[in-house]
Amino acid sequence: MNRIASVHRKTAETDIRVELNLDGSGRAQLATGIGFFDHMLDQIARHGLVDLTIEAKGDLHIDGHHTVEDVGITLGQAFAQALGDKRGITRYGHAYVPLDEALSRVVLDCSGRPGLHMDVRFTAGSIGQLDTQLVFEFFQGFVNHAGVSLHIDNLKGVNAHHQCETIFKAFARALRMAITMDPRAAGSIPSTKGSL
Repeated sequence: MNRIASVHRKTAETDIRVELNLDGSGRAQLATGIGFFDHMLDQIARHGLVDLTIEAKGDLHIDGHHTVEDVGITLGQAFAQALGDKRGITRYGHAYVPLDEALSRVVLDCSGRPGLHMDVRFTAGSIGQLDTQLVFEFFQGFVNHAGVSLHIDNLKGVNAHHQCETIFKAFARALRMAITMDPRAAGSIPSTKGSL
């Protein structure tokens, strides 16, 4: 089964292309125009062991909001497309990731029901060119279109860069766990409902 997807989303504000391979090796080609955001997306690829290509052109002369949110939306669409009916996946994933003084926990469920619960108090308003408020917008766009329930908690942190990086790394590791094929599931849907 090839768990790959290619999505192109074009609006009056952004033009985004995403290619995703859920069974990759962590390769990434990223060009969003926001350097620190590219760095965070690279964490998803590297630590999630997915191959990820994202080309985004957005109205950065205004600010990064539309670009970051729409990348989340498009990545969520690609994720849902690549995952298909979710037959045989582990479904749930969780991870704790530290980086120096910072520690984050991410728990997710590929449930088909979108939901984001995020408790993060960034210690700075921006990291490089990334407005830290947009981290929520990215994940909100992702969960709405991927159909996952996602809980993100930054448990400790003084440096905003470290806080953000632990969030994205933990998200990647939790995602990796959830989408891993479960050899004991024998291709079944991991739900008593029979569908996700």
